[in-house]
Amino acid sequence: IPEIKLFGRWSCYDVQVSDMSLQDYISVKEKYAKYLPHSAGRYAHKRFRKAQCPIVERLTNSLMMHGRNNGKKLMAVRIVKHAFEIIHLLTGENPLQVLVTAIINSGPREDSTRIGRAGTVRRQAVDVSPLR
Repeated sequence: IPEIKLFGRWSCYDVQVSDMSLQDYISVKEKYAKYLPHSAGRYAHKRFRKAQCPIVERLTNSLMMHGRNNGKKLMAVRIVKHAFEIIHLLTGENPLQVLVTAIINSGPREDSTRIGRAGTVRRQAVDVSPLR
């Protein structure tokens, strides 16, 4: 079986997820290897299924958010491909590894929630799930 490389250039086999709490939620291993981040999968129908969506496809889907970009997935795939080429030229590393490291470094660890008691509202620190 030939090795599956993203955009025919970057391998997912040597990508390491260093944060143990995020290993189940960042999908880059052999099982999730794709040539293109365009699977047309239905990851929103069941709870926690979006964790099985390949991480590059989740990045691509998040680029299609505002109204003028709705449904333009091929444009988003092209943007991600060009961005990965620029990252590879500047750093010389695997862009998938750079993306995974950036997600690990930017993920929230704790948040605050509102707790109301007797008419007064107080903010309370809480831990955040890794899926956020």
